[in-house]
Amino acid sequence: MNGLISMMQVALMAARETVEQQEAVPLEIIWQHVTSLDLIEALTFISFGAVCLFYGWRIFKILVTIIFGLLGLLVGIWANEYLIAGNVIWLAMICVIFFAILSVPLMRWGVSLLGAVSGGILTAGFWLAVGLPQEYVWMGGLVGLVAGGMISFIVFKIAVILFTSLGGSALMVTGLLAVLYRYMVDAMKLEAFVFDYQWFLPVAILAPMALGIAVQHRFSKGAPEFGE
Repeated sequence: MNGLISMMQVALMAARETVEQQEAVPLEIIWQHVTSLDLIEALTFISFGAVCLFYGWRIFKILVTIIFGLLGLLVGIWANEYLIAGNVIWLAMICVIFFAILSVPLMRWGVSLLGAVSGGILTAGFWLAVGLPQEYVWMGGLVGLVAGGMISFIVFKIAVILFTSLGGSALMVTGLLAVLYRYMVDAMKLEAFVFDYQWFLPVAILAPMALGIAVQHRFSKGAPEFGE
């Protein structure tokens, strides 16, 4: 029995060391996607992100439908790869159309869910921005997920503004960083700055997001779109 307990303790210690050695936030993967954008893609991200950031409350229904469609695309690809192994194009198209149509009756639930996820990302970003341990970032995200979910299901408008501001800010910052990296500043210095200061990316996204929330809240007062 003592030998079994000792083996379990060794296994737990090894698992803990493995988790600590792994990076909680896959910054390399995120940065790889940012730097892979060409100029047209980056400008598209900036333009569409600006619309979502400051005008998302007017187009949130279209955005939710697009997100549902993308979710259907992922489901179709996954089902083809692991379950059916048929014609991935037709299966993906069917899933995209089905999920897009499904988003209409489930609009409120979809927006509330996106608001909850945005709340989790918001608090996780704040966790990193203030320099708290990266391996426990999930704790900060969980707090925002629960709080954002509760608020979003109670106040529909908050969910709309929250997820459109976050999405718009993320798109804008991604496009801007891609342009800076490729054309405007020393690429190596920018990359070193991003990796050396873990607060940079969260702050770069949260600052425009806060501005977008304030602007959308001001201009969406009394908007009929929230009357469902």
